[in-house]
Amino acid sequence: MSTRSTAGFNFLEQQELPAPQVSEAQAQDILATHYGLAAHVSALGSQQDKNFTVRDDGGAVVGVLKIANPAFTAEELAAQDAAARRIAEAEPGLRVAVPLANAAGETRTAVDGVLEGTALVRLLQFLPGGTVSESGYLTPDSVAGLGDVAGRVSRALADFTHPGLDRILQWDLRFGMHVVDELSAHVGEPALRRRLQTAARDAWARIAPLDDALPRQAAHIDLTDANVVVSPADGRPDGVIDFGDLSHTWAVSELAITASSVLGHVGAQVTSVLPAIRAFHAVRPLSVAEADALWPMLVLRTAVLIVSGAQQSVLDPDNEYLTEQSDAEQQMFDLATSVPIDVMTAVIKAGLGMAQPSPPVRVQAQLIGADRTSTVTLDLSTTSEVYDDAFDAAGVMRSDIEDESARAAMHQGATVVVTRFGEARLDRAPRLSQDSPEVVATGISMWTAADTDIAAPWDGEVVTDATGSITLRGNDFEVTVVGAAPAGGAAVCAGEVLASARAGERIEVSVRPVGVPVAPPFIRADLAPGWLAQVRDPRPLLGLAPLEQDGAADLLSRRDASFAPVQEFYYRTPPQIERGRRHYLMSTAGRSYLDMVNNVTVLGHAHPRIADTAARQLRRLNTNSRFNYEAVVEFSERLAALLPDPLDTVFLVNSGSEASDLAIRLATAATGRRDVVAVREAYHGWTYGTDAVSTSTADNPNALATRPDWVHTVESPNSFRGKYRGSEAFRYAEDAVAQIEALVMSGRPPAAFICESVYGNAGGMALPDGYLKQVYAAVRAGGGLAISDEVQVGYGRLGEWFWGFQQQDAVPDIVSVAKSVGNGYPVGAVITTRAVAEAFSSQGYFFSSTGGSPLSCAIGMTVLDVLRDEGLQDNARRVGTHLKTRLEGLKERHPLVGTVHGFGLYLGVEMIRDPQTLTPATAETSAICDRMLDLGVIIQPTGDHQNILKTKPPLCIDVEAADFYVDTLDRVLTEGW
Repeated sequence: MSTRSTAGFNFLEQQELPAPQVSEAQAQDILATHYGLAAHVSALGSQQDKNFTVRDDGGAVVGVLKIANPAFTAEELAAQDAAARRIAEAEPGLRVAVPLANAAGETRTAVDGVLEGTALVRLLQFLPGGTVSESGYLTPDSVAGLGDVAGRVSRALADFTHPGLDRILQWDLRFGMHVVDELSAHVGEPALRRRLQTAARDAWARIAPLDDALPRQAAHIDLTDANVVVSPADGRPDGVIDFGDLSHTWAVSELAITASSVLGHVGAQVTSVLPAIRAFHAVRPLSVAEADALWPMLVLRTAVLIVSGAQQSVLDPDNEYLTEQSDAEQQMFDLATSVPIDVMTAVIKAGLGMAQPSPPVRVQAQLIGADRTSTVTLDLSTTSEVYDDAFDAAGVMRSDIEDESARAAMHQGATVVVTRFGEARLDRAPRLSQDSPEVVATGISMWTAADTDIAAPWDGEVVTDATGSITLRGNDFEVTVVGAAPAGGAAVCAGEVLASARAGERIEVSVRPVGVPVAPPFIRADLAPGWLAQVRDPRPLLGLAPLEQDGAADLLSRRDASFAPVQEFYYRTPPQIERGRRHYLMSTAGRSYLDMVNNVTVLGHAHPRIADTAARQLRRLNTNSRFNYEAVVEFSERLAALLPDPLDTVFLVNSGSEASDLAIRLATAATGRRDVVAVREAYHGWTYGTDAVSTSTADNPNALATRPDWVHTVESPNSFRGKYRGSEAFRYAEDAVAQIEALVMSGRPPAAFICESVYGNAGGMALPDGYLKQVYAAVRAGGGLAISDEVQVGYGRLGEWFWGFQQQDAVPDIVSVAKSVGNGYPVGAVITTRAVAEAFSSQGYFFSSTGGSPLSCAIGMTVLDVLRDEGLQDNARRVGTHLKTRLEGLKERHPLVGTVHGFGLYLGVEMIRDPQTLTPATAETSAICDRMLDLGVIIQPTGDHQNILKTKPPLCIDVEAADFYVDTLDRVLTEGW
């Protein structure tokens, strides 16, 4: 931090560094003369040097020609080359752009006649793959990769020394405050200039006292997204280029500079840097002092970038690189300063396991004198029962739920009702939002049953403002009360009246140490560790013990310990979902997600009529179908009435797997045969029988190779990417018919042909017109039966048709159905003809313990009632048509969207890398789903290539939510994933 002279460049003495003016012709001459290369060059962006991409005659990049700014000495360049070699040797997992030898075997070339004086030139190894800066949105994995690279570089250079490190650069954060002071005059906008100066001084005030505690070493100090290269194989950051800023400085500044570049990317938030910090710490552990200095350094770095860019624009007005960087640098600064330094520091330390619990606040007098035994703490978490009846018919939570719950508690005898500090309140979360909602309380709400005086908990000065808030500032802490009437007076002693609360009125109370930033009443969950470290639980002011915060128990680890891991879950780091309503799911962090995959809850989550039916029936009777009761008869009659003749006989079961398994058993019993024909790329269930006819490699990679000999598969009728496409798709039916006829001729006529009437696991893909009619006719001609698996597609999901086979103008012999039948309750059905049902008697009797129970039947009938009363099949048609039209519109702007399959609310958005080869965009689809989750949409990949967005929401979804889904997908496809 001194202003000493150095052997190398000293920015404090030479603040103007225009980039060398070297033409492409001159660069090509240098390559030919000194490197023996007849190459083609193109200029690269740079602020203070001059760089060129070097290509051979075939257009392949063979290196980067770097003409150093004349201000830099040969010793400084030698240090950079030596550091590059050191990293390459110490970290073989990293690719490093080391210098290549010229024709004389030297890595540095002195060239005269290009600049005033001698130009120092190097040809650096080219690292293929592109830089991280070429990505739009950065995934957490990419950010972690940046941090990992920075950590490895820091570790490799820990004991590296060289005379060429003796230099003072404007990018060295030890001199960052001086740089801002000297260069901010170049910033033309006065308001921005003041913000830069204020932010830099605030950051410096935190860094300077830590100087002696911060380790120093050689550091790259430009490991930004522009100088870290990704692997061509997997896109993982693994390459390091451009050592021009190598210096001996604070070690932690390496990470601060790397992390700052993350904030310049689209979709970035302040917490986007956390994966980089954790990854760096895992490789090269940070000290507590370094953790304290990290965010101030990041803020300082963003200010340095802007003032330096402003100066360089004056020196080099035609440098397009500077203009291209300015918007990103402004975003970096805006984000870095959007949260107080102390808050982000606390977030960082919590993420690194360095956080220390804050001691509870001590009081001299209680805020109110009510009896603590009659104080009730209101639970407003996601799992709270207060929300059970808090939604209206549209799924919107009532805004008065907190006040209503408090009044209910007081009606039952509570004298004081308080909420919980630091709790994510579900009622504060918007239904649809691409941003993390501000839901975590930094104080508490309080209601009193009677008019109550609020006493000063300590001696202090009273400050009121125009909003009606009353703040009592003591020596160590200050308390703010909102919603009460001030008692008057500029100062009070402990125990004296500070304000008065009216009976039943909400009072907000917050406490913080004197001098810390004022916290918003509610903050985002990702920032909660930082903001909650600045405030205190107000409960001790009421004579109540602080509530224990939920521990960091890892629910996924507990799941793995007791729940078979083969039972997969969505997402690598899934939110904890504990509540749903209509087409929304809600997490314990207070986030509301649009659910686009839950085809089980056809009516929507937590439908009140289903809940009422279940509660009423459980209070009355629940047993199995071998007893005589009305519900099983009525439900069977209603199901049979939904099917065309001659399908008139019902079996009730527990699940879709059981339904389709029974359908196969019915066919084999009725025909006396064992062979079954199934369609490839399909899924039917997990029982022995349904797994045998399931051929989707997405569920079982060995599906086709492990089919039993009684299963015969026909080509997947995929008219988009299959054997026959477009107008040739009719040939799938011809081929399937030929295979069935061949089986008959060979003496193995099939008992059944089983097929989903609209392809579920294939992404909601429609069968070619007439396919089922032709194949059904062929299997029946051979004495077999046709099974329509309607487990996913049936029950009005297609909009235009209640059953999928109706779209094909075909009638099966057996129908299996589940999922929608119980709106999430385990009930399914098989509907067939009386003759087929009676033939099953040769197998003995059949019943399903809960499939035909009074509860299952009551729920099943209520589902049918709600489907009718709420017009959900028509809603599937209307909203589904709108949704598909909008999704198809994405194809015009995003080549990744290959096609949109399906009908109604049974859709699939297929992602491809190339419109000619139709190469599945598998990795992209997975990453898109992760990004969609971050933006509030639950969507999952499906299909054998896992490249189709499974779009099967509850049928109650409205146009607003459908548009939110498409708009969010459009944003992800535009910004990146």
